[in-house]
Amino acid sequence: MMRFYPQLLVLLQFGIIGVMVFLTARSPSFSWIGLNILLLGIGIGIWAIQHNQPENFNIVPELKEGCCLVTTGIYRYIRHPMYTSVILMLLGVALLGLSPLSWFLWTALIVVLYLKASREERLWMAHDPSYAEYREKTKYFIPYIL
Repeated sequence: MMRFYPQLLVLLQFGIIGVMVFLTARSPSFSWIGLNILLLGIGIGIWAIQHNQPENFNIVPELKEGCCLVTTGIYRYIRHPMYTSVILMLLGVALLGLSPLSWFLWTALIVVLYLKASREERLWMAHDPSYAEYREKTKYFIPYIL
Protein backbone atom coordinates (compact mmCIF):
# COMPACT_ATOMS: atom_id res chain seq x y z
CA MET A 1 0.00 0.00 0.00
CA MET A 2 2.73 2.49 0.95
CA ARG A 3 4.37 1.84 -2.39
CA PHE A 4 1.34 3.29 -4.17
CA TYR A 5 0.63 6.01 -1.60
CA PRO A 6 1.95 8.91 -3.76
CA GLN A 7 -0.15 7.79 -6.73
CA LEU A 8 -3.19 7.34 -4.50
CA LEU A 9 -2.87 10.94 -3.31
CA VAL A 10 -2.74 12.16 -6.92
CA LEU A 11 -5.75 10.02 -7.84
CA LEU A 12 -7.71 11.42 -4.88
CA GLN A 13 -6.68 14.99 -5.73
CA PHE A 14 -7.81 14.82 -9.34
CA GLY A 15 -10.89 12.76 -8.54
CA ILE A 16 -12.04 15.41 -6.05
CA ILE A 17 -11.28 18.22 -8.51
CA GLY A 18 -13.18 16.43 -11.27
CA VAL A 19 -16.28 15.89 -9.15
CA MET A 20 -16.22 19.50 -7.91
CA VAL A 21 -15.95 20.88 -11.44
CA PHE A 22 -18.74 18.56 -12.61
CA LEU A 23 -21.02 19.65 -9.75
CA THR A 24 -20.33 23.33 -10.44
CA ALA A 25 -20.93 22.96 -14.17
CA ARG A 26 -24.39 21.59 -13.38
CA SER A 27 -25.20 24.34 -10.87
CA PRO A 28 -27.41 27.27 -11.83
CA SER A 29 -25.80 29.58 -9.24
CA PHE A 30 -23.01 32.10 -9.82
CA SER A 31 -20.74 34.10 -7.52
CA TRP A 32 -18.51 37.02 -8.42
CA ILE A 33 -16.57 36.36 -5.23
CA GLY A 34 -16.06 32.75 -6.30
CA LEU A 35 -14.88 33.84 -9.73
CA ASN A 36 -12.41 36.32 -8.23
CA ILE A 37 -11.00 33.72 -5.81
CA LEU A 38 -10.66 31.29 -8.72
CA LEU A 39 -8.71 33.94 -10.65
CA LEU A 40 -6.54 34.68 -7.59
CA GLY A 41 -5.66 30.99 -7.42
CA ILE A 42 -4.73 30.99 -11.10
CA GLY A 43 -2.54 34.06 -10.56
CA ILE A 44 -0.70 32.42 -7.66
CA GLY A 45 -0.14 29.33 -9.78
CA ILE A 46 1.31 31.43 -12.61
CA TRP A 47 3.58 33.28 -10.15
CA ALA A 48 4.83 29.95 -8.77
CA ILE A 49 5.49 28.57 -12.26
CA GLN A 50 7.48 31.70 -13.16
CA HIS A 51 9.90 31.11 -10.27
CA ASN A 52 10.17 27.36 -10.27
CA GLN A 53 12.43 25.11 -12.30
CA PRO A 54 10.95 22.64 -14.81
CA GLU A 55 12.94 19.81 -13.22
CA ASN A 56 11.17 20.45 -9.91
CA PHE A 57 7.59 19.99 -11.13
CA ASN A 58 6.13 16.61 -10.36
CA ILE A 59 2.47 15.90 -9.89
CA VAL A 60 3.35 12.89 -7.74
CA PRO A 61 4.71 13.83 -4.30
CA GLU A 62 8.21 12.60 -5.09
CA LEU A 63 11.41 14.54 -5.76
CA LYS A 64 12.68 14.39 -9.31
CA GLU A 65 16.32 13.85 -10.13
CA GLY A 66 18.11 17.17 -10.47
CA CYS A 67 15.57 19.11 -8.40
CA CYS A 68 16.73 22.20 -6.52
CA LEU A 69 15.29 24.34 -3.76
CA VAL A 70 13.54 27.51 -4.97
CA THR A 71 13.26 30.43 -2.55
CA THR A 72 12.36 33.33 -4.86
CA GLY A 73 9.02 34.86 -5.82
CA ILE A 74 6.12 33.41 -3.90
CA TYR A 75 8.42 30.65 -2.62
CA ARG A 76 9.97 33.33 -0.40
CA TYR A 77 6.74 33.26 1.65
CA ILE A 78 5.21 29.78 1.26
CA ARG A 79 6.66 26.37 0.49
CA HIS A 80 3.76 24.93 -1.50
CA PRO A 81 2.28 27.70 -3.64
CA MET A 82 0.97 25.32 -6.29
CA TYR A 83 -1.16 23.66 -3.61
CA THR A 84 -2.26 27.09 -2.40
CA SER A 85 -3.22 27.83 -5.99
CA VAL A 86 -5.31 24.66 -6.24
CA ILE A 87 -6.96 25.30 -2.85
CA LEU A 88 -7.97 28.82 -3.90
CA MET A 89 -9.14 27.78 -7.36
CA LEU A 90 -11.35 25.08 -5.90
CA LEU A 91 -12.61 27.41 -3.18
CA GLY A 92 -13.73 29.62 -6.05
CA VAL A 93 -15.36 26.60 -7.70
CA ALA A 94 -17.13 25.71 -4.43
CA LEU A 95 -18.43 29.27 -4.18
CA LEU A 96 -19.60 29.13 -7.78
CA GLY A 97 -21.55 25.93 -7.19
CA LEU A 98 -22.68 26.45 -3.59
CA SER A 99 -23.30 22.74 -3.04
CA PRO A 100 -22.89 21.15 0.42
CA LEU A 101 -21.11 18.27 -1.31
CA SER A 102 -18.67 20.75 -2.88
CA TRP A 103 -17.78 22.07 0.59
CA PHE A 104 -17.15 18.55 1.84
CA LEU A 105 -15.03 17.78 -1.22
CA TRP A 106 -13.09 21.05 -0.87
CA THR A 107 -12.25 20.12 2.72
CA ALA A 108 -11.17 16.64 1.60
CA LEU A 109 -9.00 18.24 -1.09
CA ILE A 110 -7.23 20.33 1.54
CA VAL A 111 -6.50 17.17 3.54
CA VAL A 112 -5.11 15.40 0.44
CA LEU A 113 -2.93 18.39 -0.48
CA TYR A 114 -1.69 18.62 3.11
CA LEU A 115 -0.72 14.92 2.98
CA LYS A 116 1.10 15.50 -0.32
CA ALA A 117 2.91 18.55 1.08
CA SER A 118 3.88 16.67 4.26
CA ARG A 119 5.36 13.85 2.19
CA GLU A 120 7.30 16.33 0.07
CA GLU A 121 8.56 18.05 3.23
CA ARG A 122 10.01 14.78 4.54
CA LEU A 123 11.67 14.09 1.19
CA TRP A 124 13.14 17.61 0.99
CA MET A 125 14.49 17.36 4.55
CA ALA A 126 16.39 14.21 3.56
CA HIS A 127 17.48 15.65 0.19
CA ASP A 128 18.70 19.15 1.09
CA PRO A 129 20.09 20.19 4.48
CA SER A 130 19.20 23.84 3.79
CA TYR A 131 15.52 22.92 3.68
CA ALA A 132 15.28 23.01 7.49
CA GLU A 133 16.28 26.68 7.52
CA TYR A 134 13.88 27.41 4.65
CA ARG A 135 11.05 25.78 6.65
CA GLU A 136 11.74 28.07 9.58
CA LYS A 137 11.34 31.18 7.39
CA THR A 138 8.23 30.16 5.44
CA LYS A 139 4.76 28.69 5.92
CA TYR A 140 3.01 25.78 4.23
CA PHE A 141 0.20 27.51 2.32
CA ILE A 142 -0.62 30.99 3.69
CA PRO A 143 2.14 33.61 4.18
CA TYR A 144 2.83 34.43 7.84
CA ILE A 145 -0.09 32.25 9.03
CA LEU A 146 -0.15 28.57 7.99
